[in-house]
Amino acid sequence: MSIHKEGYKILGFGFLILLILNIAALIIWVDNTTVKLSFFAGTLGLYIFILFFFRFPVRELEPDPGLIYAPADGKVVVIEETFESEYFRDNRLQVSIFMSPFNMHSNRYPVSGRVKYVNYHPGNYMVAWHPKSSELNERSTIVIETENGSEILVRQIAGAVARRIVTYAKAGQKVTQGDELGFIKFGSRVDVFLPPGTEIEVPILQQVKANKSILAKI
Repeated sequence: MSIHKEGYKILGFGFLILLILNIAALIIWVDNTTVKLSFFAGTLGLYIFILFFFRFPVRELEPDPGLIYAPADGKVVVIEETFESEYFRDNRLQVSIFMSPFNMHSNRYPVSGRVKYVNYHPGNYMVAWHPKSSELNERSTIVIETENGSEILVRQIAGAVARRIVTYAKAGQKVTQGDELGFIKFGSRVDVFLPPGTEIEVPILQQVKANKSILAKI
């Protein structure tokens, strides 16, 4: 277990700010030990939570061209056939994973292949489980073409709390199943669009983990 690189600046600035606040509290509440200890405990708990959020566990896997792994930790909130309007412009099987602030937020490639398409869209910040968040929120769309010619679309979606999507994928890049695709800060959602008829391996409301849970079979 380590700390993700996306958290370095936040953790550094957060430490300085909380240190200054605690020094100020020490000066203001010189004679009130209970208040000082309560304030210190609260700021320490907040910093521990931020450390916990940016955790980066080691999750190795042996790539399997017949499997589609979960690209994120969280709960499966959507499994349905829907019209994908940005890239495919036809019906696809959508599987959506909602990530709470308590989930690990590194996103991984669900399949190996070549990145065919990457597109970032600025947008709104509705709650991530809202049905329209996939079309209206800030989001980043990535399409990976597998060795057998299948195209898998992964969409990172910001939520009401998440305000920063990081995408490492580049068009034309060859990627390996399980490697890092990107990161979303503080609560969000990841959609996966699969060919119709894909065999889904998880039920609705199932908790899944990136690089560990199998979403579907190609």
